[in-house]
Amino acid sequence: MRVIGLAGWSGAGKTTLMVKLIPCLIGRGIGVSTLKHAHHRFDVDVPGKDSWQHRQAGAQQVMVASGARWALMTELRSAAEPRLPELIARMDVVDLVIVEGFKRDAHPKLEVHRAANAKPWMHPDMPGIVAMASDTPPPYDLPRAGLDEVEAIADLVLAHAREIKDIPWTEG
Repeated sequence: MRVIGLAGWSGAGKTTLMVKLIPCLIGRGIGVSTLKHAHHRFDVDVPGKDSWQHRQAGAQQVMVASGARWALMTELRSAAEPRLPELIARMDVVDLVIVEGFKRDAHPKLEVHRAANAKPWMHPDMPGIVAMASDTPPPYDLPRAGLDEVEAIADLVLAHAREIKDIPWTEG
């Protein structure tokens, strides 16, 4: 699958951009899935619910399903956190997977930068940055669109996605 990431410091606007970019790409006929890296102790389950009780009782995996959606929760316990390629391999095939987080991995990324954060640019120290979305011109010669220029950002994402056939999985 073709994969591109959104990388940026906290508060740069990655999630805001993601929720605008998804419908824009879908409107162009692109099948999109996302993968979000979360903090270590996140939980999608609700304490007291049946599925939560199943996990608390020791189930390795708990699947919750309805007519609208399904979710599979896997307890890692002492196992290592899965790497990005492992996680993507578990996803259904789509045209494009957009990754938020996993910024140190070597997959292609669009850097999201907001001047008000007063944070340094990630490029060139961050592997895989191929384009930028920012509210100020970057000091680097990479393709760029403004943070609010969703159509232009979609153009950047698709231009890069057409260049790659699959992910060059190297450890980052």
